[in-house]
Amino acid sequence: MQIGFINSIASWWFNKRLSDLRLFIKNPFNTQEEQLRLLLSRAGYTVFGKKYDFLKIKTLYDFQQNVPLHDYESLYPYVEQMMQGKSDVLWPGKVKWFAKSSGTTSSKSKFIPVTEEALEFNHYQGAKDVLAFYIHNYPDNKLLQGKTLKLGGSRQLLKNQNAYVGDLSAIMIDNMPFWSNMVTVPEKKTALMSDWEKKLDKIIAEALNSKLTGLAGVPSWMLMLLKEVLNRTGKNNILEVWPDLEVFFHGGVSFAPYKEAFQKLFPSPEFHYMEIYNASEGFFALQDQKHSDELLLMLNYGIFYEFIPMQDFKGIHSKNIIPLQEVKTGQNYALVISTNSGLWRYIIGDTVRFTDTRPYRIKITGRTKHFINVFGEEVVIENTDKAIEKAARQTEALIKEYTLAPVFMQTDRKGAHQWLIEFEKEPDDFEKFKFLLDKYLQEANSDYEAKRYKNLTLEPPLIQKARQGLFYDWLKLKGKLGGQNKVPRLSNQRDFIDELLQLNNNPNR
Repeated sequence: MQIGFINSIASWWFNKRLSDLRLFIKNPFNTQEEQLRLLLSRAGYTVFGKKYDFLKIKTLYDFQQNVPLHDYESLYPYVEQMMQGKSDVLWPGKVKWFAKSSGTTSSKSKFIPVTEEALEFNHYQGAKDVLAFYIHNYPDNKLLQGKTLKLGGSRQLLKNQNAYVGDLSAIMIDNMPFWSNMVTVPEKKTALMSDWEKKLDKIIAEALNSKLTGLAGVPSWMLMLLKEVLNRTGKNNILEVWPDLEVFFHGGVSFAPYKEAFQKLFPSPEFHYMEIYNASEGFFALQDQKHSDELLLMLNYGIFYEFIPMQDFKGIHSKNIIPLQEVKTGQNYALVISTNSGLWRYIIGDTVRFTDTRPYRIKITGRTKHFINVFGEEVVIENTDKAIEKAARQTEALIKEYTLAPVFMQTDRKGAHQWLIEFEKEPDDFEKFKFLLDKYLQEANSDYEAKRYKNLTLEPPLIQKARQGLFYDWLKLKGKLGGQNKVPRLSNQRDFIDELLQLNNNPNR
């Protein structure tokens, strides 16, 4: 009775919300035009808005002619003023919160402003819609009968400044209403601890004393937590620990390399997975359909979108920037956003591919800086994730982490790709795994296939096993444990992989 009552209330709320969702789905271009108009109007009297004559902008053409593309470096002088307490810089009023963007493991951190409008109408609205779609797709769910374990980051007060810096997840947790502790684990104090290893211990202790029905977080860190739970409890799978668990809301990295490992932890066809695309810069998309890895682009969250075809991408000097109505399916685009956090024509660094335009659905394909194109192969993260997932499945392997980089041509050798892979479970036939990984990467990328043809340009990939805990140790050395921190999958240079190889050979360094 209680379950039915709660779900009926939730369904009523979803149906109410559904009218708004249908509006932007049916009228995507009008929705985006309205978002741009509202953004320009709100920021018209800011330092940035006055500089670029926001109040005189009437059309998209005006906007693109008046306002140049920005990356973090070109926008940072404004962000710095905001962090020092100045008002009305990129967005009206003072901004209190700044998300420390993890990106990968770059030593240079980015501080992304997070306004009250962005929290309410973007990030929190996205979280509500994720719940709404889940309840709609699975009407017999019992999610609201227990708690959801949310695995996030930490935050700290900037010294001598009235500004808070932390992972986006921590900012959201710190601003959640008091009653959130009734439906989430861990409690706020634990969630905001900065020491990842101590926090992990406390989270597990709290979770083991709770009735969990949902999980939310980055797959790699959640997998680590769940493995530790099994170590402590002696159980064979997670459903033996929390039998009421029914869904994992995940994002931050591709789920493909971790899928097999999670399916072993949750050996039930009734356990669900739902992907979200929520970055420090904004909540962009969510999985609205059952059993689909396509994400619905959310067009009414206070974000105006533009796109740069990757074949034309030249950073802030790119010339071919198109609006939503000009995108085509199957092409790779760099994402450009203008947001209610004061990011204007900002190149976020992510790349996406449209799978549908009615409505607009996307897949995340990688990063503008994280690809391999040393030999003209144009390999992106989507390609390698797909290949390693298939190869692992065919050889009953489980993947923890991986990275790859080029082996540059020398006078006495051709080029190649070097993979460094940490296995949860090694392949039953390692030679077969290597063959399949190369085969499936060729199937996923015709440019790579052409370069591999008869070994004319590229030799077969070099695949090396990483010792257990290598990637964890590397992230720990960089102070990047937990939260949204992630291992760089691809690089055109050898900086990351050489550091990892050295640590792999010298674990006590």
